Amino acid sequence: GKSRRIQKNLSDQMEKASEKLDFEKATILRDKIKSLNIIQSSQRINEANLVEADVIAGYKESGKTCVQVFFYRSKQNWGNQAFFPKHDPEENLKNIMNSFVAQFYENKSVPKSIILSEDIKEKSLLEKTLSQKEKKNINLFVLHPHEKISNIQRKIMTTCVSNNIYNIAVKGNFDDCQKIVKQMFNDEQFREKINMSGVNSINWARIICQIVYYFYAYFQMSSKVNFSVPTGNFGDVYAGYIAKKMGLPIDKLIVATNENDILCRVINSGEYKPSEVKPSLSPSMDIQVASNFERLIFDVCSCDSNETLKLMNDLNEKGEFTLSEKSLNNIRENFFAESLSEEETKSVISKIYKTEGILIDPHTAVAIGVVNKVSLEDEIVVLGTAHPAKFPNTIKESNLEIENIPTSLSEIYNLEEEVFHFPASKELIFDFIIKHNQ
Repeated sequence: GKSRRIQKNLSDQMEKASEKLDFEKATILRDKIKSLNIIQSSQRINEANLVEADVIAGYKESGKTCVQVFFYRSKQNWGNQAFFPKHDPEENLKNIMNSFVAQFYENKSVPKSIILSEDIKEKSLLEKTLSQKEKKNINLFVLHPHEKISNIQRKIMTTCVSNNIYNIAVKGNFDDCQKIVKQMFNDEQFREKINMSGVNSINWARIICQIVYYFYAYFQMSSKVNFSVPTGNFGDVYAGYIAKKMGLPIDKLIVATNENDILCRVINSGEYKPSEVKPSLSPSMDIQVASNFERLIFDVCSCDSNETLKLMNDLNEKGEFTLSEKSLNNIRENFFAESLSEEETKSVISKIYKTEGILIDPHTAVAIGVVNKVSLEDEIVVLGTAHPAKFPNTIKESNLEIENIPTSLSEIYNLEEEVFHFPASKELIFDFIIKHNQ
């Protein structure tokens, strides 16, 4: 069939590249062949429409082999999905970035405490990069909001047992977790006492890693593009903004939010006024105070630290701030913003499965859904995120079923958890970290 001819063509190209000792090209072709095998095994792609470009975007998993997926839309019409093998097949986006950051902590003579406030995407991140077996000089403290993430998301973190990993369930929301982490960084005495660092998007190194993916995506499309990015903390989409500032021909970055739409509201109105966090189908985006947005504010305020400080003080003291017309116009030159309701999110999940044969998670669904609310001429690339198996309840509510749950996720259900529960108390959590910072 057509897929076999494409595979043979890729294999021939790989063989010629190897003969010429062009191993970089040979590796890329090898990854394309792997991705094509995944497409074939899924039996959901119409072979008549299959082209070599299909080996580049979306999210597929077969056994332990997975590739990160993008979708693209060309002038209001969805095209075939294109598969970009964004990283090592057995890892995912955030794991690769965190693994990269972990290499900076190689000095065994200097103990460090790493603070992480987000859901770990894969258990392998803890086991392979930050456990005591791999990093004897590190203590890792992972904060997550109690009962505000899916069971799978929680178990990925809490079933990794290592003497240097402490999972802390905070009785609050993600903003509460993040606030405590910021208080740690702002407390100089505490910070120095535990030799503190962080590996979520507060750490600039994480942003640096994310920039690379925008360049890679563009080189697959070879034309000016727009990106739709599901976001809550403004980290990944901010990396796209930096990529554009570096010269990448991006037209607009679409900030895709769920009903916790603080970023959508501020970009469309100029008013930054956090409201109460609403639990949603896309919990990693349930945020009202986006840490990385402060970085954008500094930039659009002509890198004026005094103006940025004034706005941040207004947020802390008055609970809100308003951007100047000039700053807001600077933002709108680069960003669009839209939000998606819970019902719309489930509808997108169902529609994409019926039309494209791909099951997506709710965060990716938000990014796809908002694309239909904006009008842009150039192609739109949608960044996919998590595996849908991590959100079984949402998939069920969308009247769909998850097939072939990855072994790495299914095994987690039977493992014991180790977690420490705390109220959203700076003092209690500070004391716990100091006590266990051995």
